[in-house]
Amino acid sequence: MSIFEAFILGVVQGLTEFLPISSSGHLVIFQSILGVKISGNQFEILVHLGTLMSVILVFRDEIKNILISLNSKQTRNFILYIILGTAPAVIIGIGFKDFFMELFDDQYAVGIALIFTGVFLIITFFIKASDEPYSFKNSFLIGLAQALAIIPGISRSGMTISTALILGISPKRAARFSFILAIPVISGATLITFTETNDYSQILNLPGFVGLLTSFFVGYISLKWLLKWIESGKLYLFGSYCIVIGLITINF
Repeated sequence: MSIFEAFILGVVQGLTEFLPISSSGHLVIFQSILGVKISGNQFEILVHLGTLMSVILVFRDEIKNILISLNSKQTRNFILYIILGTAPAVIIGIGFKDFFMELFDDQYAVGIALIFTGVFLIITFFIKASDEPYSFKNSFLIGLAQALAIIPGISRSGMTISTALILGISPKRAARFSFILAIPVISGATLITFTETNDYSQILNLPGFVGLLTSFFVGYISLKWLLKWIESGKLYLFGSYCIVIGLITINF
């Protein structure tokens, strides 16, 4: 992989990680377009680490408030919600790891997953705005949606935010929960990948570093923009894009 190719993939990751259009799906597509072949999902995890850093930066005040208010019942409940929302992805991700790894090399499956994401996003058009509180039930259901998004082509942010909206959680609080929920999942996936790989040369090199930094900076900008967009209630507009890209990917 060249530095230019790593830069392009970093930009793609940074733009699509937070926009509800599936970063993993777009990485598979752009790797195919660029003719880049990377075994497994090691580079994907590396650029995901870059966008994880951008989440932490954007929500640094939220994270700080959680850490300094651990004695608060509300904070402890929120942490339990995050744990409950993380559990499905951990269990399903580890249990079906080999299956998901194979999908990263299946462009047809990515296309189908993108269409699924698009349909799910369009459903939010019919949801009336509400402001239900977080609950253990809602957290678990959002967690199931996040676990489904392990499949490349299914958007993690799209699935979790849309599910939260369907459950009656306000757009602002849905986005907050979704992106904070991403922190333990991406951190865990990154740690597992780095401890299990036998060939660090594929990612611990200059192109990998370029991809990491690019995804971080672009991710920070796109996340700040998306947070404002979500409050407008127009998440469904990304649905049509996902369906079109999905159809193109299937017939590419």
